[in-house]
Amino acid sequence: MAGIALITGASSGLGQEIVRQLHREKYEEIWAIARRKERLLALQELTEIPVRAIPLDLTEESSIGELETLLGEEKPRISLLVNAAGFGKIGNYAEVPRRDSDRMIDLNCRAAVDLCTLAIPYMGKGSHIMNICSTAGFQPFPQLNVYAASKAFLYRYSRALRFELLGTGISVTAVCPYWVKDTEFIPGAKETKGSGKIRSFPLASGKKSVVSWALRDTYMGLPVSTPGPVCTAHRIFAKFIPAEAMMGIWELIRRS
Repeated sequence: MAGIALITGASSGLGQEIVRQLHREKYEEIWAIARRKERLLALQELTEIPVRAIPLDLTEESSIGELETLLGEEKPRISLLVNAAGFGKIGNYAEVPRRDSDRMIDLNCRAAVDLCTLAIPYMGKGSHIMNICSTAGFQPFPQLNVYAASKAFLYRYSRALRFELLGTGISVTAVCPYWVKDTEFIPGAKETKGSGKIRSFPLASGKKSVVSWALRDTYMGLPVSTPGPVCTAHRIFAKFIPAEAMMGIWELIRRS
């Protein structure tokens, strides 16, 4: 029985590309969540699946309450939950405004946890949760300290949630891409005084290949998806190389 796909951050970037790549036979409807209603309405042009635009700001507690009410009223069968909403800022502790740091934590961590908690009661055997984490979650990153820490949280949360859901038939996949060149993340992240301290984003991936790889891994029920050779190598190296050494390597890369 087909259910719905509930996708946050659906108006742009990886979330939008996921909408584009979903297949009609798998889902009866897409519930698309983001702040910008006009962009959500435009999603229907990208897919044959009916799209319900749900404009919400997930950093606001009232928006979480609205979604909880909607789920309670309609009681959908959720076949796929994608937590793609998130953002980051480049800069050290003094350069990133406190409000931006708070929003990163709220959106990248709290909102994702809230969405999982709300959605799981409407999921069943064969359902999937895809949490968009980042290769940044594998190590500490100076100049990306809050963003990387928030993605480390989501990565560890996803791994533990998967274990807690064993036996339910619900899988959880932590998707950990490297830089993605054709989304709004890099331009948005660079809008701080410290942005010049990361001078290049070498070997960045494209969103089409990242999403295709991530969806395949999610449908296979893998615990972690590293959708590309660079993030796969990063995951391996971070397991064996001390964090201080990894940060030193990052310093060399970001100044190159």
